Amino acid sequence: MRFVIVTGMSGAGKSTALKSLEDMGYFCVDNLPVALIEKFVELSIDNNFENDKIAIGIDIRSGEALGELSMYLNRLRENKFNFEVLYLDASNKTLLKRYKETRREHPLQRGRSLEDGINEERNKIDFLKKLADYTIDTSGLLTREFKAETVKIFSTDKDYSNMIVTIMSFGFKFGIPQDADFVFDVRFMPNPYYEESLRKKTGNDQEVRDYVMNSKSSTEFLKKLTDLMSFATKQFIDNEDRHHIVIAIGCTGGRHRSVTIANELYQAMQENPYSVRVFHRDIANDTYVKGEA
Repeated sequence: MRFVIVTGMSGAGKSTALKSLEDMGYFCVDNLPVALIEKFVELSIDNNFENDKIAIGIDIRSGEALGELSMYLNRLRENKFNFEVLYLDASNKTLLKRYKETRREHPLQRGRSLEDGINEERNKIDFLKKLADYTIDTSGLLTREFKAETVKIFSTDKDYSNMIVTIMSFGFKFGIPQDADFVFDVRFMPNPYYEESLRKKTGNDQEVRDYVMNSKSSTEFLKKLTDLMSFATKQFIDNEDRHHIVIAIGCTGGRHRSVTIANELYQAMQENPYSVRVFHRDIANDTYVKGEA
């Protein structure tokens, strides 16, 4: 039997995770009282429950009983019952935005500010984060990307690291991304803007890609960048409590060179045991300024 406990911050995506698990054939129960966990497990085993994949959702709505969860989980482990904990997290900024958009009240708000409720919850469930087998930070994830992460863990059974790497292309004339952990400038590379036939294309087009990469400086830079980012990401995984890093690659307009290198880096990092995604922030901007691309 595969038994999964889904928990984490309110608003971080627990309902989405449970729905995704349900789509994968899991029998899902949300907001199961903490005191019933042992009995639920016992019944599932003794009655030869027809579904060998079960997921339960537990969060701050359990109230004071949540503090007893560690005791129940320790007893399950003592009885040699295997289970996995999926912890869902998100930044305060993201949670504030989600709650304001849905107009819901946070479970711990109780007439206080929304941020106070979020901070109190983060403190109260910190012990669950430490128990987690898998952690997903959903701050920058689209729903389909979040579901893909869940499938990767609980369906494909591939090696999984609690790290999501976002590779972002951007244009310097539109500003450096504020959430970037690493910023690289590729404006030294051959510029397709000066080729009339390529000007209105982007780095997603093969002709632009070939033009940029048909340069020794471009290929050497990509190799060194891949080595550096693979090394740095491993250090974050091994030594830091981080689950998401952003690698920003910029050219002047964010349409040609940065898009090409972001795509190439994305492909080069696919073999690593963490999730990699690529995002082109300024590729849709059609503002052309002579001499800039």
